[in-house]
Amino acid sequence: MRYFRLFLLSIIVTGAVYGQSSAVFPGELNIQPFTSNFLEPRMGVFFQTGQNDLRLDIGASKDIFHRRYGQGATLSLGADFFTYTRLRGESDFHFPVDAVDYLFGVNVGFKKEMAGGREWGTRIRLSHISAHFVDGHYDGPNQRWRDGRNPIVYSREFVELMYYYRVTGIRVYAGASYLFHVDPTEIEPWILQAGFDAFPKTLSFGHFHPFVAYDYKLASTTAYTPSHRVQFGVKFGHPEGAGARLVFTLYQGKNIHGEYYELDDRYFSTGVTIDF
Repeated sequence: MRYFRLFLLSIIVTGAVYGQSSAVFPGELNIQPFTSNFLEPRMGVFFQTGQNDLRLDIGASKDIFHRRYGQGATLSLGADFFTYTRLRGESDFHFPVDAVDYLFGVNVGFKKEMAGGREWGTRIRLSHISAHFVDGHYDGPNQRWRDGRNPIVYSREFVELMYYYRVTGIRVYAGASYLFHVDPTEIEPWILQAGFDAFPKTLSFGHFHPFVAYDYKLASTTAYTPSHRVQFGVKFGHPEGAGARLVFTLYQGKNIHGEYYELDDRYFSTGVTIDF
């Protein structure tokens, strides 16, 4: 933590000395969220086909500071606060909450815009995640936790580094995360990741932008296992900024909720999100 604080301080001091202009709490994010990456800010709901499961995402990232340099370069410092909630549907419009995961942290980003619509950037995040069962997972009449799954301690702190390159509406990215503290301890510390998102301009009309995105992760509980997430749909708004999405998701890999971390999961979902 001490070294990360020193790193943030050096970023701010360097920007103050060499930057040409700055902004506090700017209106836009310097590094736009990676569309199919699960750990990104959004507000939305996702319904799984053929299952009584739905997910409610509530979260945001906000850039606190921008420092702009000559020739299209921008440095940023921001904060992240997300929740990812698993619910069930019941009669009378009731949605018991089964499990919830919390993420909060800080991020540093750098973006370089170039001629011809090209762009590259990098983002470093320092984050904490914890997971919890909620009252909807408890079977009150039988005085026990549902499915025989009792709550466990799930917590991780990690550093994530992502790099991307964008050209003509297509962005490819790759990166890695290192978990410097994790419970359960059987989880391995390294996560490798790569993917892309594409908003083809030739298919866009007005404010409607069809898109397709893919994210790959390689992580380990007791053995390294890949996770695949494919998303496609239509976004209303800005393809590289804020907007609303109708999104269809295909997922295969480990369960995204920490209380179910060791279980394999496979589903198709339909969702609506608000993106930042």
